[in-house]
Amino acid sequence: MNAPSATLVIGATGTTGSRVVAGLIAEGHRVRAAGRSATPVEGAEAVRFDWNEPATFGAALDGADRVYLIPPIGSSDPAAVMLPFLRRARSAGVHRAVLLSSSAIPAGGPAVGQVHQALPGLFEQWAVLRPSWFMQNFAGFTPHARSIREDGVILTATGDGRVGFVDAEDIAAVAVRALTDEQAPDADLILTGPQALSYDDVAAIITEVGGRPVVHRHLTFDQLRDRWAEEIPLEFATMLAGMDRAIADGAEDRTSDTVQRLTGRPPGTFRAFAERELS
Repeated sequence: MNAPSATLVIGATGTTGSRVVAGLIAEGHRVRAAGRSATPVEGAEAVRFDWNEPATFGAALDGADRVYLIPPIGSSDPAAVMLPFLRRARSAGVHRAVLLSSSAIPAGGPAVGQVHQALPGLFEQWAVLRPSWFMQNFAGFTPHARSIREDGVILTATGDGRVGFVDAEDIAAVAVRALTDEQAPDADLILTGPQALSYDDVAAIITEVGGRPVVHRHLTFDQLRDRWAEEIPLEFATMLAGMDRAIADGAEDRTSDTVQRLTGRPPGTFRAFAERELS
């Protein structure tokens, strides 16, 4: 008797991938947990996968009929490696693909936007998840988390612009539904939390929850770009500062009902996230 088909989760130990793996396992699905180190994951089959090593593609796809896609980190042209993999996946029997993209990048846009545009032509069943900025950007070892811990500040060029910050738990819950429901969304899904918050609002909530003062320091585009450029290439620093400027101009000031509609429950609030991960 053949084993049931599996879901291949790329980036299985990452922020959303680890949560997608956990959600699939909890529902009794067979999972192939893919990553560069093939890190063991309880309840899943660990497989080695590296976007830059096509020799890893075949074994990772073995027995999989659907795939959760995390683009290669830091790549300015992910389509160059992702599209050959996706064509191979289709030939290997994968019929559903769920891609993690960004609310800031439309179909046909830069970087992963090119993969987004191609996906419906490659798979009959598909979804593109376009989450707003992650609440988890304020936790762990992220730049915001470090500046909060070390200096009690959040540094942005967003001004009074607001963002519908979304919890990675909710992104993963939507991904599980998109991967396993009888009918795939076959759509581009904007994912947000329940309300749009400014970084001043975020600083106030973190202060209240953590009991230690945190302030939002407003930088100019040039100040933020130059600060980033001390650690990363100027081109990338300029892009990141530009994303803050887009927030200042209102690009992320929105909420959606997608989490509620696909999971049957409301998205988590920033305060609930802060109490769980920052207190």
